[in-house]
Amino acid sequence: MTPLINPVTLFFASIFTSNILLTNFLGTCSFISISKDWKSSFGLGMAVTVVMTITAAVSWLVLEYVIAPLELEYLSFIVFIVVIAAVVQILEMVIDRASPALYMSLGIFLPLITVNCAILGAILFMQIRHYGFVQTVAFGAGSGLGWWLAILLLAAIRERTEKNPVPAGLKGPGITMITIGFMAMAFIGFSGMIAVQ
Repeated sequence: MTPLINPVTLFFASIFTSNILLTNFLGTCSFISISKDWKSSFGLGMAVTVVMTITAAVSWLVLEYVIAPLELEYLSFIVFIVVIAAVVQILEMVIDRASPALYMSLGIFLPLITVNCAILGAILFMQIRHYGFVQTVAFGAGSGLGWWLAILLLAAIRERTEKNPVPAGLKGPGITMITIGFMAMAFIGFSGMIAVQ
């Protein structure tokens, strides 16, 4: 059994010191593809945060009250994917109604949140680490906000680097990967403060 971690500590640790994207490199596909402009990055980051928070909470409830009592742990992976898909489908319909422009700018990446490994990773970390419900919600929200922070930072940096001279060999994916590496190293600087195992 994992020792009880204060949910506030867990929340801030999952944003900074244990950032799901920059520490575990989960969810990098949409992170790199959408981070070309700030507005789309903001919308996708918000969507990922909402999905990650809701799916973490729902998955914990399903795990504790359905999967564990029926001893169906071997099906948990599939059940978690179904929960993620259902939440994303609902969110997709809400965004389409509320902001058609954001829906169009996110394009194929909105339904692809279903297979965003950061969301599934957060849920599996919750299961492996035996978090309680409040810890799970704090971890899901913090991981989502950490992902959102990372994509906003990358979008801001990419917008600036496009306006500045970059050596020809580094243009495009090259400078993006270097930027992500520097961002990951910067977030490692927080690792002495709080760690989540």
